[in-house]
Amino acid sequence: MHNVDQITANGIQALQAAADQQALELVKAQYLGKSGELNALLKQLGSMSPEERKTVGAHINECKNRFQEAYNAKRDALAAAKLEAQLAAEALDITLPGRHQSAGGLHPVTLTLQRVVELFHGMGFEVADGPEIEDDFHNFQALNIPQNHPARAMQDTFYVENGDVLRTHTSPIQIRYMLDKQHPPIRIIAPGRVYRVDSDATHSPMFHQAEGLWVEEGVTFADLKAVFTDFIRRFFERDDLQVRFRPSFFPFTEPSAEIDIMGDNGKWLEVGGCGMVHPNVLNNVNIDPEKYTGFAFGIGLDRFAMLRYGVNDLRLFFDNDLNVLKQFR
Repeated sequence: MHNVDQITANGIQALQAAADQQALELVKAQYLGKSGELNALLKQLGSMSPEERKTVGAHINECKNRFQEAYNAKRDALAAAKLEAQLAAEALDITLPGRHQSAGGLHPVTLTLQRVVELFHGMGFEVADGPEIEDDFHNFQALNIPQNHPARAMQDTFYVENGDVLRTHTSPIQIRYMLDKQHPPIRIIAPGRVYRVDSDATHSPMFHQAEGLWVEEGVTFADLKAVFTDFIRRFFERDDLQVRFRPSFFPFTEPSAEIDIMGDNGKWLEVGGCGMVHPNVLNNVNIDPEKYTGFAFGIGLDRFAMLRYGVNDLRLFFDNDLNVLKQFR
């Protein structure tokens, strides 16, 4: 068994020469595997005398322990070298600025809606809401727009199942509120999403409206002019803002008017529509038009956001371009 030390030395030398963990495991298997060279020596002990077997066996086990210790040392060295290389490759540049998560913000249309609601809330209006999928009665008929009425051609409508529609305005909210309450005084603001088949720089298939309604005894067109003029001057923070009410037609109001404001360029700009609630509408919601009168108005929140923030293309609000939206944080 004089070759035990030589075999052990060769094995330790092979361990030290291993370039990676895979090569190291192959060397270990060659010497300490089931048929490894060092284990094979133990099989020869059976032909020896008891005294010789004891001495030689102890020496073989000592050599195996030395080999195992060499293996452990090489394994740890390879692991340390691998970790050092990984740390070097993934080293942090402490001179770089820290990374932080940007704070979010509200959409400019949402900011505009909140401002409108806040201003009307200060004048005693409460917020009302309703479904975005409406039936024909609430979206058209109750608003004095029966079947085949020419006014229906003014609104390109999205129709869904069973004759229902995606609401073309938030006026159905007013109808539902009056049907539910039926006892004036009623003073509400009805903001929300509406839908029409239209798309260009100033129109979107989905856009936002805010409509107001005040029904009570003795309400006049003078009240309408006073309320809306006060609102729009507060909204744009311009006490000298010129506002005019231009005669127009809406089937649900009589008389009706378009609302214009004077722009910085000296030209009138349309910003909404309004009028006294038509008696037929009051009858449709079981409110006596001989006793009560009321006014209603509607504005486009997207248009108001464009005017307030100086945006010239409505589509910028809906492109989800963070370079645009983050300016409103």
